[in-house]
Amino acid sequence: MKWEKEPFWKKAAEFHGHICLGLAIGFRACEAAIKILSIDFSSDEEIVCITENDACGVDAIQVILGCTVGKGNLIFKDRGKQAFTFFRRDTNQGIRIVFKGFNEYRSREENLQYILDAPLDEIFEYKEPKDKLPQNARIFRSLKCENCGEKTAEHRIRILDGKFLCLDCYEDYSRGWGR
Repeated sequence: MKWEKEPFWKKAAEFHGHICLGLAIGFRACEAAIKILSIDFSSDEEIVCITENDACGVDAIQVILGCTVGKGNLIFKDRGKQAFTFFRRDTNQGIRIVFKGFNEYRSREENLQYILDAPLDEIFEYKEPKDKLPQNARIFRSLKCENCGEKTAEHRIRILDGKFLCLDCYEDYSRGWGR
């Protein structure tokens, strides 16, 4: 994919709904991933992104690289970090891209401009992925919850007193073990 800054930025901003610092971080993370991994828009699951936040930058990743929850190639790992791991399925290559942070002495607008214009290695650290390349998305059979009657993906069903229950109806039993 040839990186075209202006059209991609416009596309990301239109999809997201406004321009903000978080969108700029995700936008530049896409640029870094495209350059480092030589990737293109993912029409299926060719590219996988594990995002460690649910912030604005994830919208840029969806619209520019085609990683989405629905296709199974956007995985949310809630760590509260501006960090994104990208994988290429065809080569098993991966890179973890971590935002270095803002300059607290700059205004919001100055930080935005800096993020959009600075060399990538000034705003990001590049690390080995913490995670392995996730397996392809699977389609699971739906089972009926025996309490509420709603269909639930088989891998999310729990069994209690011999009854198949969805996660909403299941009462977890935990005494702190395994945490």
